[in-house]
Amino acid sequence: MSNKSAPHPLILASSSPRRRYLLEQAGLTFSVIPSTVDESSVPVGPIEDHVRMLAEAKAMEISGRHPKSWVIGADTLVLIGDAVLGKPDSEAQARQMLETLSGATHRVLTGYCICCKAKKRTFSETVETKVLFKTLTDTEIDWYLSTDEPFDKAGAYAVQGLGTFLVKRIEGSYTNVVGLPVCEVMEYLLREGVVKR
Repeated sequence: MSNKSAPHPLILASSSPRRRYLLEQAGLTFSVIPSTVDESSVPVGPIEDHVRMLAEAKAMEISGRHPKSWVIGADTLVLIGDAVLGKPDSEAQARQMLETLSGATHRVLTGYCICCKAKKRTFSETVETKVLFKTLTDTEIDWYLSTDEPFDKAGAYAVQGLGTFLVKRIEGSYTNVVGLPVCEVMEYLLREGVVKR
């Protein structure tokens, strides 16, 4: 599949290297223009709606500047119970997150939005994946913290990196846990003719 023959370019409105990697692996040609949306300006509501609205705000901001392009925006949250686990600010916070996730099932929600202002087309939804962690020993947590991998990741782990050993089972989209539900994104891009078979 290719989008090189598409009439307008594709833009990823995110600086995430993981999202960039996923789209490259899917064979897409695109540019990266990170959104500068103030996330605190997005109204807080039910978490499934909030993460989708964040993605919409990011995609629409870039679409406003590049109206003929198709823009992909996304936002990912890690939740256990009602608690949202962001990126840890310290080793102590990362340790606390890993201890909380140990032996438990948590949810990863990614809201994504694909839009083209010139075509007046916007599509967005939230995809959920359930992730079960193995029960972690103190030694395993100490080792993982020593790798520095947890510190720029929501939930303090990277399923696509060294943190793969933490995960016992995944129910749903694996790429959603990485940061973008590629299956759903590609389905829409194919349907709209942005990507050619």
